[in-house]
Amino acid sequence: MIDRLDHISRMLAKGLAALAGFFLTAMMLLACANMVSRTLWLPIPGTYELMGFFGAVVTGFALAFAQLNKSHISVGLLMKRLPKTVRRTLDALTSLASCVFFALIGLETGQWAGYLVRTGELSETLRIAYHPFVFATALGCLAMAFVLLVDVLKTISGRTEH
Repeated sequence: MIDRLDHISRMLAKGLAALAGFFLTAMMLLACANMVSRTLWLPIPGTYELMGFFGAVVTGFALAFAQLNKSHISVGLLMKRLPKTVRRTLDALTSLASCVFFALIGLETGQWAGYLVRTGELSETLRIAYHPFVFATALGCLAMAFVLLVDVLKTISGRTEH
């Protein structure tokens, strides 16, 4: 069961990371096009808005992949001196607290996106509905929570090294 969940979390994280790469590339192209456009004529309208929306998606979609690769900052100076069972317990508790935190962020962000849909709110400059970007960010946070949940299960079952 844990192996299946681990496989699903890896596929989800990799898929979202690929989409994050797409949006990061779009950000780079948009920024370059805007710089060229500024020197030749006028800036591209809404560049600032789109950079913000795309940046939120990139950040949200990259979270789970970074967690899979343990790329986030962790403080392990004292942990290495503790007994293995204490390390495992603390690691499981930390991952569980982080899982709950990201699940709550994902749910709240998803509710905010739903509110944006209901009210029909549009972005200020381009006048586009931006709730899809908010939903995407919520998805990234929920994916992070899922990866952390799998980490908790792997830690409890002793499938991770400490």
